[in-house]
Amino acid sequence: MAADGSSSLSPRTRTADTPSGADSLSRQLSQQEIDAVFQNIQDRKREAPAVKFDFRRPDRIPKSQVRAILLLHDTFVRSRVSSLSAYLRSYLTVNLVSVEQLSYAEFLDGLPSPTCIVSLGLSPYDGNGVLEINPSLVFPIIEMLLGGTGKSSANIQRDLTEIEQRLLDGLFRIILQDLREAWKAVTNVDFTIESMETEPQLLHVLAPNEAVVSIGIEVRIGETVGMMNIAMPSIVIKMMRQKFDQQWSVRKTHASESEQARILRVLREGTVTVEARMEGPTLTVQDLLSLREGHLLTFDFPIDRPVELLVNGARKYTGHVVSTGKKRACQVEIRRPLPSQGKIRDERSGGSGEGDSG
Repeated sequence: MAADGSSSLSPRTRTADTPSGADSLSRQLSQQEIDAVFQNIQDRKREAPAVKFDFRRPDRIPKSQVRAILLLHDTFVRSRVSSLSAYLRSYLTVNLVSVEQLSYAEFLDGLPSPTCIVSLGLSPYDGNGVLEINPSLVFPIIEMLLGGTGKSSANIQRDLTEIEQRLLDGLFRIILQDLREAWKAVTNVDFTIESMETEPQLLHVLAPNEAVVSIGIEVRIGETVGMMNIAMPSIVIKMMRQKFDQQWSVRKTHASESEQARILRVLREGTVTVEARMEGPTLTVQDLLSLREGHLLTFDFPIDRPVELLVNGARKYTGHVVSTGKKRACQVEIRRPLPSQGKIRDERSGGSGEGDSG
């Protein structure tokens, strides 16, 4: 230990019984002790174990885009509550449970069998998405559409008949409309139903190892709870990356000084229209229509009244008309910044100036 209480890695150390002020007795650290010190340092620097990379799923999208998809489908969930409540005439709650990246095979393995699963067209993009609704939701909804309460069919596990599939057309039409409106925030996607199956493994719209973004949504109707799952191909979402960046990028509320200087350099060469306006009394339409050649109008503008100076039609300054020789000008006295516009500081500008009255 050093005299101030701090530790030292010096190969020479002072013994504990060395008297103050006396020559210290020292010894040299062995090579094993030095190696032990550096070994401890390396152990502390070790990070978490490396994560294996699966080359079979190269189409994974960045986490920032996953968060953007989560926000997008959160909007879809909120709109779905109102539209389905009105369609089923029943109170329900809808919650966004998860947004994760899986392979298509893993997505299908997590679905019940039998179930109601449809292939979605994603025009104008190539590829197909998948929409699945659990049987625990499908049969209560069908019963409600036929006038029932939807409480007695929660545990039915069987394939849908052709008539029942036709009854669900209205439900899917509302869901796909809400999806289109939610995705309009990023791009226009025309979701359409291309086919319907009851066995997930029979819907061969994607390769088993193809990466998809899985969106899990929980729907609760009274005491009935079930899941609706959506799968979008990662390769299609990667094609929309630029559109996602444009929509969900964080916008700065205040420009930096360098950005203000750059904008000011660009604006310096621009031109604006400046006019000094002396506003007099008002005139009725009847008096205006009765004007004839030779009539005299008195504007009655006092000499001490300030003149409004307009820049591109906006009131920006007030001042007074002055003259020097045969020239007329407007001397600016008060600057009136618009409260709805930002300010760009120009260090070279002064507090007042002169300009032609136009």
